Amino acid sequence: MPTLSTPNRACIVGAGPGGLALARNFKLLGIEFDIFERHSDVGGVWDATNPGSPMYASAHFISSKTQSHYTDFPMPDDYPDYPSNKQIHSYMQGFAKAYGLYEDITFNTEVTETRFEKGGWQVRLSTGETRAYRWLICVNGTNWHPSLPEWANDPFDGDVRHANSFHHMDEFRGKRVLIVGAGNSGCDIACDAAVAADAAFISLRRGYHFIPKHLMGKPADVFAHEGPHLPMWLTQKVFGLLLRFINGDITRLGLPAPDHKIFESHPIVNTQVLHYLGHGDIKAKGDVERLDGKQVVFVDGSREEIDLVLCATGYEWKIPYVDPSQFTWKSGRPDLYMNLFVKGHSNLFSLGFMETNGGAYKLFDNMADLVAQVILAERDQPELAARFHKRLAEHQPDLTGGVNYVTSDRHATYVNIDAYTAAMAGLRKHMGWPGIQDGHYAPVRAPDKSEAA
Repeated sequence: MPTLSTPNRACIVGAGPGGLALARNFKLLGIEFDIFERHSDVGGVWDATNPGSPMYASAHFISSKTQSHYTDFPMPDDYPDYPSNKQIHSYMQGFAKAYGLYEDITFNTEVTETRFEKGGWQVRLSTGETRAYRWLICVNGTNWHPSLPEWANDPFDGDVRHANSFHHMDEFRGKRVLIVGAGNSGCDIACDAAVAADAAFISLRRGYHFIPKHLMGKPADVFAHEGPHLPMWLTQKVFGLLLRFINGDITRLGLPAPDHKIFESHPIVNTQVLHYLGHGDIKAKGDVERLDGKQVVFVDGSREEIDLVLCATGYEWKIPYVDPSQFTWKSGRPDLYMNLFVKGHSNLFSLGFMETNGGAYKLFDNMADLVAQVILAERDQPELAARFHKRLAEHQPDLTGGVNYVTSDRHATYVNIDAYTAAMAGLRKHMGWPGIQDGHYAPVRAPDKSEAA
């Protein structure tokens, strides 16, 4: 239990999408909290002016607006199916204004260090101040610490950069450009290179399934949501045949054949890259072996003269202000119950350190509410809190949804959205916690605030 000097107050680190969801839930349920944001505005990575943000001009949501918005706060009707990064940031700002969250956030203030002692947290800020909290919720995001391949340190006459430093296609003009990595960002940036660079190449270690952004005139995630919910093995077979019908044999474009079934890796929602490959504006290459003078050498022995290598090779997931021993780690990711709760630690939570195959913000609302329900139990109902921690100790839900995800660090803690939603419902039923219905957040909506324009 906390000492008398530890207030029943929560510290939320980060005012990005997850931090804002937490703040709204805590406001609704009467949990005292502070949010610390090192930047000058909300939005996290979606604010391109946020130092270290990996946002680039052409970035859009890869999930559609109707599947990705917060509960009770739809995206504006005039937004396209897949909003731009500027529109998403505007939406974040509108959300914070509509629920009066700006007044709850301390901007331009970083949490630099935390120490857990006597049942509470001592939180040190960049101002030099230290404050006491009973609960700490880590929501600082995952795309801040670039990961580069070992060969990036090879002697090279061109430039080697991580994709988090890329902001606009004009950076490619007059250059021969290699994009390393075929995730969603890598494919987007390769398409920018196809338009602006003198020559564009994309390096892939493995084959992928490329899902169109629209199927039968609907966003792909809407199509999947509205369609029949089949057993996963049948869904994989049906969608695999559908993609074969739409895209054909993608090896004709120089791409390697996928070494896994559809949905067994994070979906690549992009068909532009196939367009540019088919027109010769991008050339597919295999994995990089090394750099050599002005050339990049690939594992198949081929070489290309390159001016700029841009590595879309992912990020290290870090919570730099917390002693790593406070968490259990799996393949460089916090290994948490329901991607939220630290087993054996009733004062520490994390939100947003997960990847899934669907829109996150509705999940964030539910995840934030579950964190809030646990905090309320810890504060007011110790017997219910004990029941929750017994659940954590004895239960481990299967969040794969029957999908055999590829073996990689990225997929070590990956969850299927349907399985995750079902697991959240199961936890609520076990604990007797109500679900979130339409209108849930009406009591904390400021009547004089408007939604994002």
